[in-house]
Amino acid sequence: MKLLEERIIKDGVLKEGGVLKVDSFLNHQMDIELINEIGKEFLRLFKHKNITKILTVEASGIGIACITAQYFGVPVVFAKKAQSKNLDGEIYTTEVHSFTHNKDYTIRVSKKFITSEDRVLVIDDFLANGKALIGLMEILKQAGATLAGCGICIEKGFQNGGDYIRGMGIDLQSLAIVDLNEKGELIFR
Repeated sequence: MKLLEERIIKDGVLKEGGVLKVDSFLNHQMDIELINEIGKEFLRLFKHKNITKILTVEASGIGIACITAQYFGVPVVFAKKAQSKNLDGEIYTTEVHSFTHNKDYTIRVSKKFITSEDRVLVIDDFLANGKALIGLMEILKQAGATLAGCGICIEKGFQNGGDYIRGMGIDLQSLAIVDLNEKGELIFR
């Protein structure tokens, strides 16, 4: 998606260790006009999949998932990273590792919000090693739901997550795939 690539070039900051900061427009301060275009693009890519729910993980994917969901006309469910008093009843759980935070999380989704009747589109802001996606797929497997596809805003091509997920036969669509050249500078695939 050219618009997203241009914004990454303009405002993204590559930090040591392969951390790409896009917090000025995507996952801290959010450019809603850009995210609207992202939502439209995800609709274009997945509209033929009969999506009934959109699933993401707390917290950076929630805004993107919500705007995308308005184009599909379906609810958003987000996996929570913390147990809370308002997360009652039976839940699906699994462990995921965050590349950005270098921390393991237990993610949770109430069983009443994802069922075997659902065709789910997973949406997230970043794909690095694929651990969050694998965790969300595990939640869907526990629910007996169908994974219709995964929509990612920015995939780090220099890490193995995208190749691994695609190798599983998953319909993974990344709007921008960033890589590093031999000088360690960002390039796009």
